Amino acid sequence: MTAIIPCTSEYDDYLRDESRLIGSAEAIVFPTSEQEVIEAVKYAREHNMSITTQGARTGIVAGAVPNGGLVINLSRMKSICGIHLDEKTGEGSIVVQPGTLLAEVRDVAAKQNLFFPPDPTETSASIGGMVASNASGALTFHYGPTRNWVESLRIVLADGDTISLLRGECIARGRSFSITTTSGRVISGDLPDYTQPDVKSAAGYYVSDDMDLIDLMIGMEGTLGIITEIWLKLIPAPRAINALTVFLPSEEAALKSVRILRGESVDNFDPISFKPVGIEYFNSDALNLLRRMKGENSAFEKIPALKPGFHTAVYAEFHGSSDEELEEAVMAAMEPLAELGASDEDAWFATTLRELEPIKAFRHAVPEAVNLLIDKRKHRCPDITKLGTDMSVPDEYLEDVIAMYNHDLKKSGLESVIFGHIGNNHVHVNILPRDMDDYSCGKSLYMDWAKRVVELGGSVSAEHGIGKIKAPFLRMMYGDEGISQMRSLRSLFDPELMLNRGNLF
Repeated sequence: MTAIIPCTSEYDDYLRDESRLIGSAEAIVFPTSEQEVIEAVKYAREHNMSITTQGARTGIVAGAVPNGGLVINLSRMKSICGIHLDEKTGEGSIVVQPGTLLAEVRDVAAKQNLFFPPDPTETSASIGGMVASNASGALTFHYGPTRNWVESLRIVLADGDTISLLRGECIARGRSFSITTTSGRVISGDLPDYTQPDVKSAAGYYVSDDMDLIDLMIGMEGTLGIITEIWLKLIPAPRAINALTVFLPSEEAALKSVRILRGESVDNFDPISFKPVGIEYFNSDALNLLRRMKGENSAFEKIPALKPGFHTAVYAEFHGSSDEELEEAVMAAMEPLAELGASDEDAWFATTLRELEPIKAFRHAVPEAVNLLIDKRKHRCPDITKLGTDMSVPDEYLEDVIAMYNHDLKKSGLESVIFGHIGNNHVHVNILPRDMDDYSCGKSLYMDWAKRVVELGGSVSAEHGIGKIKAPFLRMMYGDEGISQMRSLRSLFDPELMLNRGNLF
């Protein structure tokens, strides 16, 4: 059995994740195999300890922050067990342990000319964490979240038993299900009867009629079991990638540009026929923050200069079979965008990997700038954290929700930036409190916004999950009855609630 290590100050880093919250634990273990995970689970049971599962700890909702007990850190389970390429179709697959990093999967896949589309901001995210949270990112607009790319899972349960789920083999009957463990034990019961919102969402257990039960385990945030092996689907790498960043004179023009890029008819503009795979948005406050950081911090020197007249930015990424095809697509997209105020002269085009690098750095720079600013403010006010929304709404309410954010932020006087995956009607409002009064006001706004988003049929968490921080929002979304049904489902897999206590509810 691998060593169970007392959680001395040497292991303080493992008491936190990117949420900046700090937990506590009695001990930590670093298994390298499924058998060692089973042994750690059995040790925890024998010593009446709760379990917190960790990967790379890149999450921002405190899902990996321990709440006492034993930490099972999977970062050393990073073997790539096999990669397969189908010469006829050009598609492939890869089998990995959960501690394998996204960057490592991408590198191995690229050597076979294959591509794994899910793209959370941190390429240092672990695959196990991505599956546990159903991670997504900019390219989810076209390729969907992590769930779409998982073919098989192996999972250790809270009693040390295991299950193996292969897509297409274990299907619910309506909302009733039955799963047989490796030892022959049958876990059966009913799935919650709530309806998932028809938007990008990573809030609560994924359930639907006649669902493939592998999908229940994707996005369960470590509360139903510990993922020990993952089989991912890969596709042929795009032969050509182009990116376009346009700067618009107003927010109204930017939102119209987004709808045009999504292939919708707007005013007198015809929809474009070749849609991008991702569409990102940056409001005027986000651009101003980048201008400021570029002048103050050398870490932002790779970001291209932003002219004073740039008000709002929209980024679109195109994948295709040739540069010629994408050049035509970008030119076709620019025609209506130019009428809305975007100029060819000021737009940023990228047709090579070298040209893409600074544009992608720009896309990721806003959250980095926010984190640096908040860390600086924490020196004089240690309790401050950023307040970042992660909500999505149906297509028809995009302008309404942006207007709601703008109105309330202006009225409150809070400092903020708005950016994110607007192709899926999913933007992040990052409130930047200067003191605890700002922080309290921001939390109150966030709660009001969540209520309104739920009323519109949206999700309180589009991609980051619920973790420990957003449990009140999950109750708001599904109500007491929905939470009760989720608890009942969880108790079928983990009757003593040993796993990841505090996550979801």
